[in-house]
Amino acid sequence: MGADDKAQNTGEKMMGKAKETAGKLTDNERLEAEGKADQAKGSAKQAGENVKDVFKG
Repeated sequence: MGADDKAQNTGEKMMGKAKETAGKLTDNERLEAEGKADQAKGSAKQAGENVKDVFKG
C-alpha cells in the first residue's frame, strides 16, 4: 500500500466523519448518512490494501 493510497483512504474517512458530524449538528439525515457511507468506503479500501500487503510481503 503506497503512502498516497493510505493518505487518500484516511482523508476519505476523515471527510466522512466531518460530513456525519455536520449532518448531526444540522439535523440533516442525508448528510449524516453520506458521511457514514464515506467512512465505510474508506475503511473498506484500506482493508483491501492491507490484504494486498499481506500477500506481497
